Amino acid sequence: MNTQIDAVITHWRYVAPLLTPPANDADYQSLVESLDAILDAGGADENSPLAGLASMIGDLIAKYEAQHYPMPSAMSSQEVLAFLMAQHHLRQSDLPEVGNQAKVSEVLSGKRKINLRQAKALAKRFGLGIEVFAGT
Repeated sequence: MNTQIDAVITHWRYVAPLLTPPANDADYQSLVESLDAILDAGGADENSPLAGLASMIGDLIAKYEAQHYPMPSAMSSQEVLAFLMAQHHLRQSDLPEVGNQAKVSEVLSGKRKINLRQAKALAKRFGLGIEVFAGT
């Protein structure tokens, strides 16, 4: 038999879950963690052998998010932040990018706007464009 096919057969049980659409939130979270690990291992570089796998997993994650966590249009940056916090099960104290819990509370209540430094950090953390947080 072909050695490449032998390798695929031997390792398929490890690879298959990465190429299977998530059926529930636990599967989704597992895929997100796997994608993070693949990106950290070099998959973010389009010349990496892992880039194709990262792209496929990213597509599966995006499709699941679109179906289960649709992003309402015309949200303020505070509403986007609140939405992402709920989606990722985060508390105010889990956002050092914004500041202490009191600052996060002020941002979420609309008493304080997200500044440019915070917008950059939040965009990086959630893998979104800075315009999502630097807007309103």
